[in-house]
Amino acid sequence: MKLLMHTCCAPCSIYCIDALRKEGIEPVLYWYNPNIHPYMEYKQRRDTLKEYAKSIEVKAIFEENYGLDEFCRNVINNLENRCVDYCYKVRLEQTAKYAKDNGYEAITTTLLVSPYQKHDELKNLGEKIAQKYGLKFIYRDFRVGFREGQAKARELGLYMQKYCGCIFSEEDRYKKKIEKDKENSNSM
Repeated sequence: MKLLMHTCCAPCSIYCIDALRKEGIEPVLYWYNPNIHPYMEYKQRRDTLKEYAKSIEVKAIFEENYGLDEFCRNVINNLENRCVDYCYKVRLEQTAKYAKDNGYEAITTTLLVSPYQKHDELKNLGEKIAQKYGLKFIYRDFRVGFREGQAKARELGLYMQKYCGCIFSEEDRYKKKIEKDKENSNSM
């Protein structure tokens, strides 16, 4: 089976690649992440994935589209649903288009490894988009290997991001600290 796997970063890809290889499936990685910001974060994740892919001899395709302006236009009026309505959709759609145009039979995504993602939404959207392009969506609940993959990434010294990718998820990461700082500055 020719499988194109949308890949958000090297650490999230580790367990997914290992699990698929154990099944006899050799995925081709596909980097398309116009939701990752700022640019230095985008670049760090992309470059780390390039190095990791080369080190484990897995084919990887990199479609460059930093896309901050487009991202902001598409999420600004619906920040609460940005993951499902834009981030998941735009990446899976582009993965499916590339797969269809280049002779792949199936798609999947490393987003399925994260316990922080909206797993059911990803599965449903992946199936719907794959069907639209006449492809199969290979669903695996990779979350069982999330910690294992993260541990291996640390052992390998890979760059480990601290937030999902978009500027709004970075803000979410600091929500408690922001509130605490606000309280502290109000009490002075």
